[in-house]
Amino acid sequence: MQPYPHRYVVDAEAAATGAVSVGAAGLPAIETTAPPEFDGPPGHWSPEAFLVAAVADCYVLSFRAVARAAGFEWTGMRCRVAGVLERVSGVTQFTRFTTAVRLRVPRGADREKAREILERAEKVCLVSNSLRGERLLEIEVLVEES
Repeated sequence: MQPYPHRYVVDAEAAATGAVSVGAAGLPAIETTAPPEFDGPPGHWSPEAFLVAAVADCYVLSFRAVARAAGFEWTGMRCRVAGVLERVSGVTQFTRFTTAVRLRVPRGADREKAREILERAEKVCLVSNSLRGERLLEIEVLVEES
């Protein structure tokens, strides 16, 4: 890992109407619009969806790192994050992020250790740690039959 601080630079380009093009050096551009909840067209990424996706992605990557450091074997994961956007004291903000994780582990895996690692990943996720909204973690560990 490189020493801190890390800097991330993203550019957004737009005309008066239409999609916004978001990109960064060495990365493909992604077009975004306002979400349907703010009268944008369906079927496009929005800043709100990006933020919730960043929480999910960071959680999975954090889990990978924690599991690898612990020598814990697992076979698959599904992580779904639900973000709740509300008006609080006249300010629109995300107030809660619920992360629901389904982890698949091989037969004989220590389910308690799996839970501990899943909880640790939630605590070290830098994206979640950068947000104000309440964070909830729901865990399901599935032992594979064969």
